[in-house]
Amino acid sequence: MLLFGFGNLIYVCILLTNAIAILSEDRFLARIGWSNTVQEPGFGQQVGGDASVKHKLINLMTSVRTLMRIPLILINTVIILYEIFLG
Repeated sequence: MLLFGFGNLIYVCILLTNAIAILSEDRFLARIGWSNTVQEPGFGQQVGGDASVKHKLINLMTSVRTLMRIPLILINTVIILYEIFLG
């Protein structure tokens, strides 16, 4: 027996994507050191190359905020209408 249904899994994914999308970089992320500011490479560091997991997560959050803004509005509207009418 499955603990969660497929619909609940979709809801969880949408809620997590919404949570990432609404995080404010200036108010919250900069305070904990997760801002997407451009840093100059230090001595012996490569410009591209190996990025840390933290840097990759920051880029992922920035990408979600940039690319998923309009699709999230549409998906949230469809889910709200579905819940209202077919509840």
